[in-house]
Amino acid sequence: MSSRLSVIFYIILCLEIGLVLTVLPWVPHGWLGLSDWSNNYFLLLAAHKAGYGVQRFVASGWIRGAVSGIGILNLGMGIWEMINFRQTVRALDSEQASVESSPQKLPERAGANDAQPAKTDPLSDYPRRNL
Repeated sequence: MSSRLSVIFYIILCLEIGLVLTVLPWVPHGWLGLSDWSNNYFLLLAAHKAGYGVQRFVASGWIRGAVSGIGILNLGMGIWEMINFRQTVRALDSEQASVESSPQKLPERAGANDAQPAKTDPLSDYPRRNL
């Protein structure tokens, strides 16, 4: 059950971030209460510290397009996870990756004369208090 919820939350997160990153750079000032992409508090603070060329750089169409491209990738990941929902849940339930890894060598067994680490339980002698 927790694996299903994890995948559902991941899908919602991908779709939400994808939608925001795809649309927000192109929203005009004041539309649905949103401010202009190049005129926000954090950008103005960064521009004040680093110089006002930062504001022009972020407002350029190249940067807006790059941010929208990342948003489209997030939308694609969310749609891919919706299509492969059952496969992802099965992989999480079985605790195996969907991609097979190369076989790993098992560590060699120690000989009879080799030092073995002691197996101790540090709380085994600890007396319990009845409250």
